[in-house]
Amino acid sequence: MMDVNIIGGGVIGLSIAYELVNQGLTVAVFDRQQFGQEASWAGAGMLPPANIECVTTPAGQLRAASQPLWPAWSRRLQEESGIDNGYLICGGLHLSLSEDVADWQSYVEDWHKTGTVVEELDSVSLRERAPFLSEQIQAGFYLPEMGQVRNPRHMKALLSACAHQGVVMHAGAPVVGFETQGEKISGIQTPSGVHRAGQTVIAGGAWTPEVLSRLGLQCELVPVQGQIVLLSMKHLPFRQVIESGRRYLVPRSDGKILIGSTEKHAGFNKENTAEGVAGLIAFAQSVVPGLKDATFERAWAGLRPKSIDGLPYLGRVDGYQNLIMAAGHYRDGLQLSPITAKLIRQLICEEELSISLEPFSCQRGIDID
Repeated sequence: MMDVNIIGGGVIGLSIAYELVNQGLTVAVFDRQQFGQEASWAGAGMLPPANIECVTTPAGQLRAASQPLWPAWSRRLQEESGIDNGYLICGGLHLSLSEDVADWQSYVEDWHKTGTVVEELDSVSLRERAPFLSEQIQAGFYLPEMGQVRNPRHMKALLSACAHQGVVMHAGAPVVGFETQGEKISGIQTPSGVHRAGQTVIAGGAWTPEVLSRLGLQCELVPVQGQIVLLSMKHLPFRQVIESGRRYLVPRSDGKILIGSTEKHAGFNKENTAEGVAGLIAFAQSVVPGLKDATFERAWAGLRPKSIDGLPYLGRVDGYQNLIMAAGHYRDGLQLSPITAKLIRQLICEEELSISLEPFSCQRGIDID
């Protein structure tokens, strides 16, 4: 019998497993397919900065609490796995494009309120800092503390470190039912049998509602499709992340460039469309004209799990004393994975919480059938 069963082997589930096993708990992780093959792998790995002393929103609190954990997490994972996850403070440019940011000045002011360093740039200073940009872009600001991590490498490092620490991995093990005793879950049932544990954590991403339905619970969480394009160049014209609203360019150290991302409610469809791919490439070239000479590598799509209000569900689920949920991180799963793991560990180990979980209560969007 394990101390904790975790349903979902993406970046959230594996991060929780890694945090718990380092506290001496026995942990098993179950995934319906291979680990880390969904939204965790598909994202761009941007790590925006924030200051915990300045932020006022629940989303800002989570981001600000997670950001300072990344250096130590990355070092530990590399020491244990031998895999460099690509963590890097690269800086970030936010650009004023009318179709992406309707009220630019309010957008800039919101960033100032996060307590991070914001360098506002007019057309002249923008040209000096970023001569590779299109001349049509007249304003922007620079975030020197912006970071990034490479999702696939981070997932490989997490998997290796979890295995090294003794986490039991069950790939290709969908949850088909639960074993309950009163108000407690005593085990989860997969095609291979019942696996018992003292606590159960559901971290199934977009598939969380399907898992909860096995307990007669309805969860307001939907998949939102996002397409990404990958280009490459021998000589990158820029080294910093570039963002405009929800679209972005993320350069990698080996000459790869990620372009993202579309948003579409398409169920569980992960197929790329001509419109989506063409739109992303057109956006990239409109921002950095030199990308017209880049090589097209590939395109893919992921499914972001969006909750009732865009905030993740974190905490215990009413009706079951030992059921915990960590899902619905939407666009920010990788970014928020260290603080999510820390908070769930604090909850399970009955420690003082780093931040209040009230804004992320699972009761916001879960009902009994």
